[in-house]
Amino acid sequence: MPSDAPRRPLASRLLVPSAALLWGLHSSLLSPALALILATLYDASTADIGWSLAIYNAGGFIASIVLPAWADRRRTYLPMLMAAAVLTIALAAALAAVSTLPLATVALVVLGGPAGLGTTMLFAHLRDVGAATSTIVDTRAIISAAWMGGPPLATAIIGWAGARGILLALVVIAVVNIVMTAVMMRQHRSAAAEAPEPARSPHALPPGSGLATVVIIGAFVLFQATNATAMTFMALYVTETVGLGVMWAGIVLGVAAALEVPALMIIGRLGDRISHLTLVAVGAVLSAVYYAGLMLVTEPVLLLVLQIPNALGFAAISGIGLTLFQDLIPGAGMSTGLFMNARRVGAILSGPIIAAGALPLLGQRGIFAICAVLTVLGLGMIPLAKRLAARPAEAARA
Repeated sequence: MPSDAPRRPLASRLLVPSAALLWGLHSSLLSPALALILATLYDASTADIGWSLAIYNAGGFIASIVLPAWADRRRTYLPMLMAAAVLTIALAAALAAVSTLPLATVALVVLGGPAGLGTTMLFAHLRDVGAATSTIVDTRAIISAAWMGGPPLATAIIGWAGARGILLALVVIAVVNIVMTAVMMRQHRSAAAEAPEPARSPHALPPGSGLATVVIIGAFVLFQATNATAMTFMALYVTETVGLGVMWAGIVLGVAAALEVPALMIIGRLGDRISHLTLVAVGAVLSAVYYAGLMLVTEPVLLLVLQIPNALGFAAISGIGLTLFQDLIPGAGMSTGLFMNARRVGAILSGPIIAAGALPLLGQRGIFAICAVLTVLGLGMIPLAKRLAARPAEAARA
């Protein structure tokens, strides 16, 4: 496993965690408030907002593939991180200046897509400089912590300053990010000039393993789809099927969020000593246990206990899963971008899984049966990808 550089001054060591917190706030402020911004500033209808967000997300999907691949060829992750912060300011200015929804949508695609790559470039930079697994996963935990506070903060800002207040907050965060990224670039400039091209990971898939890469991405799409399904549907399931009050739904989601950060930190330290593939496999098993438990739960105590395997499974798949992608798929930027896109596609697929609960033979408990089966299927796809990757390697040696 890669290891971090020798110990540096405290201020220097705080740069990456601080950047992670700020980029986490960037996402957690903009994402829940964007629909309200479009409705308030441009008088957009619900249908208009839906189409605008769909176009924006499609643009972000493309940007998260093209731009990380471009950064890989030049190892320019920090300059791209700087560009994301600058484009955030440009996006906020554009949204404040335009008066129609079509122009706002253009701004979201052209400026917002690249501006949303801050966390991708931060993780790619960490991989490029040889950060330990625990450092990468700790950074992921900080972003999760930011998401715990971001939506309530967004609500408070909107209540105090309206939708434009969110845009101003994004500008302030971006300015601080620009300063911090400039310091990071100065610290790494001399080292980057002398550093050789990073060695190919011994775990990486060999050239010509396109099918294996697709299978790995497919496995994580299934993992993320089931996780998104459980999170999205939990409140309704607790009240309608388990028969508990709305308060219990909030408690369950709160416990899950509270356990997420410590679970990520624990799993990250294990990742410095244990195979990433093994940890992801264990995480998938724990997630399957969680979904199976949700099928059977009838009282609140078991529902709360089940949040422990849920948190550990999530940490392994979302934390160690990122480093596993970076292990297997060449290019720190491309591997990180593909992992982020697996989460996006998984979130889209959660809709049909939830819709299956309307079938008489399944019902709402059947939704989690589907989640358990899909998680086990994803678990089997990872070793399958390794076997598929071995074929071009053997052919090359022949």
